[in-house]
Amino acid sequence: MTEIYTLVKKDTAPQIRATLTREDDGSVINFSGGTCVLKFRKKDTTNILFTLSAANVGQNFEDGIALFSFSGTNLHHNAGYYEGEIEVTYSSGVIETLYEILEFYLRDDF
Repeated sequence: MTEIYTLVKKDTAPQIRATLTREDDGSVINFSGGTCVLKFRKKDTTNILFTLSAANVGQNFEDGIALFSFSGTNLHHNAGYYEGEIEVTYSSGVIETLYEILEFYLRDDF
């Protein structure tokens, strides 16, 4: 069963931390010198609502860690199910998209 990440509408501080690993041997993906983004869309649609860039703090990227922070109006959308896709661009310019799609549920605030 895939984990569903829960978020609250109009929040401006949630974070998602992902450790990127190779499926075949479990080793971390070192993408230091590159970039990593999370593309966010409503489930069962193709329109990207926004893209978050991972923060490179210390040696996060070297250790395969991507930290994504939601801010501003990122979560000003209708309650419901959303999806995320993580894409790494290495320093060489080579792009790798992680196969697993992240699932999110955005609920209304009180």
